[in-house]
Amino acid sequence: MSENRQTAIVLESLPMHAGQTFDEHRHDLHQLAWVREGVLMVSIADRHWMLPPSLALWIPAGTRHASTAMKGAAHMQGIYLPAQFRPEWTDPTVVGVHALLRELIDFLCRDDITGAARTSAESLVPLLLEPVQTLTIDVPMPRDERAHKVAESLADDPGDERDLAAWGRSVGASTRTLSRIFAAETGMGFSVWRSRLRLRASLAYLAEGESVGRTAAIVGFSSASAFVAAFGRLTGVTPGSYFERIHEMASSQHLVSDERRARGGSLTYGD
Repeated sequence: MSENRQTAIVLESLPMHAGQTFDEHRHDLHQLAWVREGVLMVSIADRHWMLPPSLALWIPAGTRHASTAMKGAAHMQGIYLPAQFRPEWTDPTVVGVHALLRELIDFLCRDDITGAARTSAESLVPLLLEPVQTLTIDVPMPRDERAHKVAESLADDPGDERDLAAWGRSVGASTRTLSRIFAAETGMGFSVWRSRLRLRASLAYLAEGESVGRTAAIVGFSSASAFVAAFGRLTGVTPGSYFERIHEMASSQHLVSDERRARGGSLTYGD
Protein backbone atom coordinates (compact mmCIF):
# COMPACT_ATOMS: atom_id res chain seq x y z
CA MET A 1 0.00 0.00 0.00
CA SER A 2 1.40 3.39 -0.99
CA GLU A 3 0.32 6.68 0.54
CA ASN A 4 0.86 10.37 0.00
CA ARG A 5 0.24 12.31 3.20
CA GLN A 6 1.98 15.54 2.23
CA THR A 7 -1.03 17.55 1.12
CA ALA A 8 -4.77 18.03 1.61
CA ILE A 9 -5.92 15.03 -0.43
CA VAL A 10 -4.58 11.70 0.79
CA LEU A 11 -4.18 8.95 -1.81
CA GLU A 12 -3.48 5.26 -1.33
CA SER A 13 -3.36 2.27 -3.65
CA LEU A 14 -5.28 -0.77 -2.40
CA PRO A 15 -5.07 -3.91 -4.57
CA MET A 16 -7.80 -6.38 -3.52
CA HIS A 17 -8.17 -10.04 -4.40
CA ALA A 18 -11.52 -11.50 -5.43
CA GLY A 19 -13.94 -11.53 -2.53
CA GLN A 20 -11.66 -9.55 -0.23
CA THR A 21 -13.56 -7.36 2.22
CA PHE A 22 -12.47 -4.40 4.29
CA ASP A 23 -14.76 -4.88 7.27
CA GLU A 24 -16.89 -2.04 8.59
CA HIS A 25 -14.76 0.97 9.50
CA ARG A 26 -14.80 4.75 9.38
CA HIS A 27 -12.46 7.60 8.38
CA ASP A 28 -11.97 11.06 9.85
CA LEU A 29 -11.76 12.41 6.28
CA HIS A 30 -14.32 12.21 3.49
CA GLN A 31 -13.62 9.28 1.15
CA LEU A 32 -14.17 8.90 -2.56
CA ALA A 33 -14.38 5.11 -3.03
CA TRP A 34 -13.29 4.18 -6.55
CA VAL A 35 -11.71 1.23 -8.36
CA ARG A 36 -9.39 1.57 -11.32
CA GLU A 37 -10.12 -2.05 -12.26
CA GLY A 38 -12.77 -4.56 -11.23
CA VAL A 39 -16.01 -3.92 -9.36
CA LEU A 40 -16.31 -2.69 -5.78
CA MET A 41 -19.34 -3.08 -3.53
CA VAL A 42 -19.61 -0.52 -0.75
CA SER A 43 -22.06 -1.33 2.05
CA ILE A 44 -23.47 1.20 4.49
CA ALA A 45 -26.01 -0.32 6.87
CA ASP A 46 -28.44 -2.18 4.57
CA ARG A 47 -27.58 -0.15 1.47
CA HIS A 48 -25.16 -1.49 -1.13
CA TRP A 49 -23.56 0.32 -4.07
CA MET A 50 -21.97 -1.62 -6.94
CA LEU A 51 -19.21 0.51 -8.45
CA PRO A 52 -17.43 -0.20 -11.75
CA PRO A 53 -14.57 2.15 -12.75
CA SER A 54 -17.07 4.63 -14.24
CA LEU A 55 -18.60 5.33 -10.81
CA ALA A 56 -17.34 6.34 -7.38
CA LEU A 57 -19.07 6.81 -4.04
CA TRP A 58 -18.65 9.88 -1.85
CA ILE A 59 -18.59 8.65 1.76
CA PRO A 60 -18.89 11.47 4.30
CA ALA A 61 -16.35 11.56 7.13
CA GLY A 62 -17.32 9.40 10.08
CA THR A 63 -19.65 7.13 8.06
CA ARG A 64 -19.21 3.46 8.89
CA HIS A 65 -18.89 1.35 5.75
CA ALA A 66 -17.47 -1.89 4.36
CA SER A 67 -15.95 -2.53 0.93
CA THR A 68 -15.77 -5.79 -1.04
CA ALA A 69 -14.06 -6.71 -4.31
CA MET A 70 -16.76 -8.44 -6.34
CA LYS A 71 -16.34 -11.29 -8.83
CA GLY A 72 -12.64 -10.76 -9.52
CA ALA A 73 -9.66 -8.85 -8.26
CA ALA A 74 -10.02 -5.08 -7.95
CA HIS A 75 -7.60 -2.19 -7.71
CA MET A 76 -9.10 0.30 -5.29
CA GLN A 77 -7.78 3.84 -5.27
CA GLY A 78 -8.26 5.37 -1.84
CA ILE A 79 -9.02 9.10 -2.12
CA TYR A 80 -9.48 10.98 1.16
CA LEU A 81 -10.53 14.61 1.27
CA PRO A 82 -10.65 17.20 4.07
CA ALA A 83 -13.84 18.50 5.65
CA GLN A 84 -13.91 21.73 3.64
CA PHE A 85 -14.43 19.76 0.42
CA ARG A 86 -18.16 19.51 -0.35
CA PRO A 87 -19.33 20.06 3.28
CA GLU A 88 -22.96 20.09 2.09
CA TRP A 89 -22.73 16.44 0.99
CA THR A 90 -23.77 14.79 4.23
CA ASP A 91 -25.13 11.60 2.64
CA PRO A 92 -23.39 8.95 0.49
CA THR A 93 -23.44 10.23 -3.09
CA VAL A 94 -22.59 8.43 -6.33
CA VAL A 95 -20.52 10.44 -8.79
CA GLY A 96 -19.48 9.74 -12.35
CA VAL A 97 -15.78 9.14 -13.01
CA HIS A 98 -15.23 10.62 -16.45
CA ALA A 99 -11.91 10.84 -18.27
CA LEU A 100 -10.96 14.27 -16.90
CA LEU A 101 -11.50 13.28 -13.27
CA ARG A 102 -9.55 10.07 -13.78
CA GLU A 103 -6.65 11.97 -15.37
CA LEU A 104 -6.66 14.41 -12.45
CA ILE A 105 -6.50 11.54 -9.94
CA ASP A 106 -3.61 10.02 -11.91
CA PHE A 107 -1.84 13.38 -11.83
CA LEU A 108 -2.24 13.67 -8.04
CA CYS A 109 -0.83 10.17 -7.59
CA ARG A 110 2.50 11.25 -9.07
CA ASP A 111 5.47 11.90 -6.78
CA ASP A 112 7.13 14.55 -8.91
CA ILE A 113 4.57 17.36 -8.60
CA THR A 114 5.51 20.68 -7.02
CA GLY A 115 3.52 21.93 -4.05
CA ALA A 116 1.89 24.74 -6.03
CA ALA A 117 0.88 22.44 -8.88
CA ARG A 118 -0.57 19.91 -6.46
CA THR A 119 -2.54 22.56 -4.59
CA SER A 120 -4.00 23.85 -7.86
CA ALA A 121 -4.92 20.34 -8.99
CA GLU A 122 -6.52 19.49 -5.65
CA SER A 123 -8.74 22.58 -5.88
CA LEU A 124 -10.27 21.18 -9.08
CA VAL A 125 -11.41 17.89 -7.55
CA PRO A 126 -14.64 19.13 -5.90
CA LEU A 127 -15.58 20.96 -9.11
CA LEU A 128 -15.41 17.70 -11.06
CA LEU A 129 -17.58 15.64 -8.71
CA GLU A 130 -20.86 15.35 -10.58
CA PRO A 131 -23.63 13.27 -8.91
CA VAL A 132 -25.40 10.67 -11.05
CA GLN A 133 -28.62 8.85 -10.39
CA THR A 134 -27.87 5.17 -9.97
CA LEU A 135 -29.27 2.07 -8.37
CA THR A 136 -28.79 0.65 -4.92
CA ILE A 137 -30.38 -2.74 -4.34
CA ASP A 138 -31.10 -2.94 -0.65
CA VAL A 139 -30.90 -6.45 0.76
CA PRO A 140 -31.55 -6.39 4.53
CA MET A 141 -29.99 -9.27 6.43
CA PRO A 142 -32.01 -11.20 9.03
CA ARG A 143 -30.74 -11.03 12.60
CA ASP A 144 -31.79 -14.49 13.73
CA GLU A 145 -28.70 -16.72 13.78
CA ARG A 146 -30.25 -19.50 11.71
CA ALA A 147 -31.68 -17.24 9.04
CA HIS A 148 -28.49 -15.19 9.02
CA LYS A 149 -26.47 -18.32 8.17
CA VAL A 150 -28.80 -18.95 5.23
CA ALA A 151 -28.47 -15.35 4.07
CA GLU A 152 -24.68 -15.36 4.30
CA SER A 153 -24.45 -18.64 2.38
CA LEU A 154 -26.61 -17.23 -0.39
CA ALA A 155 -24.64 -14.00 -0.47
CA ASP A 156 -21.52 -16.11 -1.10
CA ASP A 157 -23.28 -18.23 -3.73
CA PRO A 158 -26.52 -16.60 -4.97
CA GLY A 159 -26.94 -19.38 -7.53
CA ASP A 160 -27.50 -22.00 -4.81
CA GLU A 161 -30.88 -23.52 -5.71
CA ARG A 162 -31.79 -25.13 -2.37
CA ASP A 163 -35.34 -24.37 -1.28
CA LEU A 164 -36.31 -23.19 2.19
CA ALA A 165 -36.95 -26.72 3.42
CA ALA A 166 -33.40 -27.76 2.49
CA TRP A 167 -31.98 -24.66 4.11
CA GLY A 168 -34.03 -25.42 7.22
CA ARG A 169 -32.47 -28.87 7.49
CA SER A 170 -29.05 -27.28 7.12
CA VAL A 171 -29.48 -24.79 9.97
CA GLY A 172 -31.88 -26.73 12.21
CA ALA A 173 -35.11 -24.83 11.65
CA SER A 174 -38.44 -25.67 10.09
CA THR A 175 -39.56 -24.21 6.78
CA ARG A 176 -42.33 -22.33 8.58
CA THR A 177 -39.92 -20.87 11.14
CA LEU A 178 -37.45 -19.63 8.52
CA SER A 179 -40.26 -18.23 6.42
CA ARG A 180 -41.62 -16.31 9.40
CA ILE A 181 -38.17 -14.98 10.34
CA PHE A 182 -37.39 -13.71 6.84
CA ALA A 183 -40.74 -11.96 6.60
CA ALA A 184 -40.42 -10.39 10.05
CA GLU A 185 -36.76 -9.35 9.90
CA THR A 186 -36.27 -8.38 6.25
CA GLY A 187 -39.76 -7.16 5.37
CA MET A 188 -40.12 -9.62 2.49
CA GLY A 189 -40.75 -13.29 1.92
CA PHE A 190 -37.80 -15.62 1.33
CA SER A 191 -38.32 -15.96 -2.43
CA VAL A 192 -38.55 -12.20 -2.89
CA TRP A 193 -35.51 -11.67 -0.66
CA ARG A 194 -33.45 -14.22 -2.64
CA SER A 195 -34.48 -12.64 -5.95
CA ARG A 196 -33.38 -9.24 -4.63
CA LEU A 197 -30.04 -10.73 -3.54
CA ARG A 198 -29.54 -12.30 -6.97
CA LEU A 199 -30.26 -9.00 -8.69
CA ARG A 200 -27.69 -7.26 -6.51
CA ALA A 201 -25.12 -9.95 -7.33
CA SER A 202 -25.85 -9.59 -11.05
CA LEU A 203 -24.60 -6.00 -11.08
CA ALA A 204 -21.00 -7.11 -10.57
CA TYR A 205 -21.14 -9.41 -13.61
CA LEU A 206 -22.93 -6.87 -15.80
CA ALA A 207 -20.40 -4.19 -14.80
CA GLU A 208 -17.57 -6.37 -16.15
CA GLY A 209 -19.34 -7.00 -19.43
CA GLU A 210 -20.77 -10.47 -18.80
CA SER A 211 -23.68 -11.36 -21.07
CA VAL A 212 -27.23 -11.20 -19.76
CA GLY A 213 -27.76 -14.92 -20.33
CA ARG A 214 -24.56 -15.94 -18.59
CA THR A 215 -25.21 -13.56 -15.69
CA ALA A 216 -28.71 -14.95 -15.23
CA ALA A 217 -27.35 -18.50 -15.00
CA ILE A 218 -24.54 -17.58 -12.60
CA VAL A 219 -26.75 -15.80 -10.07
CA GLY A 220 -29.48 -18.42 -10.15
CA PHE A 221 -32.34 -17.24 -12.36
CA SER A 222 -34.14 -19.99 -14.24
CA SER A 223 -33.78 -18.21 -17.57
CA ALA A 224 -32.53 -15.00 -19.13
CA SER A 225 -36.11 -13.84 -19.64
CA ALA A 226 -36.91 -14.35 -15.95
CA PHE A 227 -33.82 -12.31 -15.05
CA VAL A 228 -34.68 -9.52 -17.49
CA ALA A 229 -38.24 -9.36 -16.14
CA ALA A 230 -37.12 -9.21 -12.49
CA PHE A 231 -34.44 -6.61 -13.25
CA GLY A 232 -36.91 -4.48 -15.17
CA ARG A 233 -39.51 -4.57 -12.40
CA LEU A 234 -36.94 -3.26 -9.92
CA THR A 235 -35.02 -0.74 -12.05
CA GLY A 236 -37.25 0.18 -14.96
CA VAL A 237 -34.52 -0.72 -17.48
CA THR A 238 -33.13 -3.91 -18.98
CA PRO A 239 -29.95 -5.37 -17.45
CA GLY A 240 -28.11 -5.00 -20.74
CA SER A 241 -28.70 -1.24 -20.82
CA TYR A 242 -28.22 -0.43 -17.15
CA PHE A 243 -24.46 0.27 -17.01
CA GLU A 244 -24.52 1.69 -20.53
CA ARG A 245 -27.06 4.24 -19.29
CA ILE A 246 -24.95 5.03 -16.22
CA HIS A 247 -21.87 5.61 -18.37
CA GLU A 248 -23.82 7.86 -20.72
CA MET A 249 -25.23 9.85 -17.78
CA ALA A 250 -21.76 10.40 -16.30
CA SER A 251 -20.38 11.52 -19.67
CA SER A 252 -23.32 13.80 -20.45
CA GLN A 253 -23.19 15.46 -17.01
CA HIS A 254 -19.51 16.18 -17.57
CA LEU A 255 -20.29 17.79 -20.93
CA VAL A 256 -23.04 19.88 -19.33
CA SER A 257 -20.67 21.11 -16.62
CA ASP A 258 -18.07 21.96 -19.30
CA GLU A 259 -20.68 24.08 -21.10
CA ARG A 260 -21.64 25.85 -17.86
CA ARG A 261 -18.03 26.65 -17.07
CA ALA A 262 -17.50 27.95 -20.63
CA ARG A 263 -20.46 30.32 -20.14
CA GLY A 264 -19.17 31.36 -16.72
CA GLY A 265 -22.16 29.84 -15.00
CA SER A 266 -22.21 28.15 -11.62
CA LEU A 267 -22.56 24.44 -11.01
CA THR A 268 -25.39 22.93 -8.98
CA TYR A 269 -25.05 19.69 -7.10
CA GLY A 270 -27.79 17.21 -6.36
CA ASP A 271 -28.21 14.36 -3.87
